[in-house]
Amino acid sequence: VKILDLATRMIKLSGFEPNTDIKIIYTGLRPGEKLYEELLSDDAKTLPTHNEKIMVSKDPTMAFDEIEQYANRITKAALRREKVEVVQILKSIVPEFKSNNSIYEVLDK
Repeated sequence: VKILDLATRMIKLSGFEPNTDIKIIYTGLRPGEKLYEELLSDDAKTLPTHNEKIMVSKDPTMAFDEIEQYANRITKAALRREKVEVVQILKSIVPEFKSNNSIYEVLDK
């Protein structure tokens, strides 16, 4: 869904005329905002279904003990207000995540 189309539709549904009653202003990306979303991780495998237009994503799994260790590390860093450390831990869990348009871009590999 295009944001412009959504904004135009919301204005019209409210009984107003776009760019006459309510102006649409282009502000650009805000910190951390992305233009698109990745649908699959780099490690994901796609599997066919009975419908040739539909695929199923099979992502790698992680043991509960490992998840618990990460959660504890994130919690401890968050309680110390160590934002950079929290993001570093999250990026170690999901290495393909990129901090587009964010102060954490410097942590991207």
